[in-house]
Amino acid sequence: MYGFFRRTKRFFLLWGGFHSMIITEVRRMGKDLKVLIVASESAPFIKSGGLGDVIGSLPQALRKKGVDVRVVIPRHMSIKDETMYGVELIGEFDVHLQWRTQRAKILRKNGDVPVYFIENDFYFGRGGLYGYGDDNERFAFFGKAVLDMLAMLDFYPDILHCNDWQTGPVCMYLKEIYGKMIYYSKIKTLFTIHNLQYQGCFDRSTMEMLGVPYYCYENGNVEFYGRVSYMKMGLIYADHLSTVSETYANEIQNWDFGYGMDGILRSRSNVLSGILNGIDYAANDPATDKRIVCPFDAVHPEGKSENKRALQQRLGLEQRDVPMIAMITRLVDQKGLDILTFVLDEMMRRDIQFVLLGTGEARFEHIFRNMEWGYPGRVSANIFFDEVLAQQIYASADFFLMPSRFEPCGLGQMFSLRYGTVPIVRKTGGLADTITHYNPETKEGNGFLFETYDGGGLLWAIEEALRTYHMGREEWLHVVKNAMNCNYSWERSAEKYISLYEKLRNS
Repeated sequence: MYGFFRRTKRFFLLWGGFHSMIITEVRRMGKDLKVLIVASESAPFIKSGGLGDVIGSLPQALRKKGVDVRVVIPRHMSIKDETMYGVELIGEFDVHLQWRTQRAKILRKNGDVPVYFIENDFYFGRGGLYGYGDDNERFAFFGKAVLDMLAMLDFYPDILHCNDWQTGPVCMYLKEIYGKMIYYSKIKTLFTIHNLQYQGCFDRSTMEMLGVPYYCYENGNVEFYGRVSYMKMGLIYADHLSTVSETYANEIQNWDFGYGMDGILRSRSNVLSGILNGIDYAANDPATDKRIVCPFDAVHPEGKSENKRALQQRLGLEQRDVPMIAMITRLVDQKGLDILTFVLDEMMRRDIQFVLLGTGEARFEHIFRNMEWGYPGRVSANIFFDEVLAQQIYASADFFLMPSRFEPCGLGQMFSLRYGTVPIVRKTGGLADTITHYNPETKEGNGFLFETYDGGGLLWAIEEALRTYHMGREEWLHVVKNAMNCNYSWERSAEKYISLYEKLRNS
């Protein structure tokens, strides 16, 4: 009997090595790099902010460059049914957490980029995406389901590209459990930080539910000031880390922007990259955009004036030639609203119009509503979100205001550049990487920057922008064309991701 077990053990060891050689050889022979992008949201299905935009557009750029890229997200209840047309059921299985077993259904939607959905109404059949008391369990389930799903696909990824704290458990489970199995042992992980402020921290009892050895907490791999951090899981367990701009990659290694994780990031700086996000230039082209009133381009940007007049009429603003400053933002401190609200009245002493679109903290919503009442015909506060209105604002305004305290990348300034709306921004994160201060003497620059995070610095930048605007139409058109001639599409960034994927695959 003992000899039988020895022979059986030897057979499986030999088969395991042979199986590993097969996988390695197939990967070597395959021309396409295979990447599964794991995230909690993706446009056009569902998004709450920039993460959804990135997951919706980056895979398209990678696919054009020959990468076999696919996406997996939860099947949130709030995903509109019309976007799910043609979805097929691939299979289903049980996912075991320590105190609960739940069924996961795997759906697939074919297209230029195949998208997988993990469906479970107990966890994702809710109106919102985040902010629930069991978010720790919801995204532990998602992480395990992603890894279990791989066994039923006709797709073996070289790289799992995980995004933000919701996917931290994927990196941990792969290293602590799944990676010990031969089938999973060759898969590498990239973990991208989109905003380090949001860290997915939960009560220590989360360890029981996760079902991983308790030493993961005791050795500090997941422990964060007495709690369990899903963001830290990604930072510790991923093979490589990235964030969404080069400047932000440096900033988060410092105390001011590290949110307690700066020491970890400094210790892993040799595997930390900053790769700037991009936007879809085909879908956001002022020459062809059906959502705006009048098409225009960098050669003939005069159509912006027609769009401005139409927007003034729609929003009930005075219809006259006056500088229009716009903001499309979440109403939170991070976006610089704490310094902006201190200088609103001073800003409005200039002959300008101000347009706001966005929702957020009640105190800021109240301030901007009051501002609209206090400056009738000059201020429009739109405390909701509307994608068509957002596009019309980008196409109509003269300036786009982003006084952010920190900004990992920022997409708003890229959209505004594309539509010839000149950014006024604070020099931080991705804003510092995309905007250069306009110099009337050299005619170089695509916006206006300030460095000190206070109302004085913000007002100085606004004054500089208005002074340039009033230098004359020819001077101003030069600034607008500089903005429109920038290229922040995914082209270069996709190439950087591919280079990183290849480096990981071959490591």
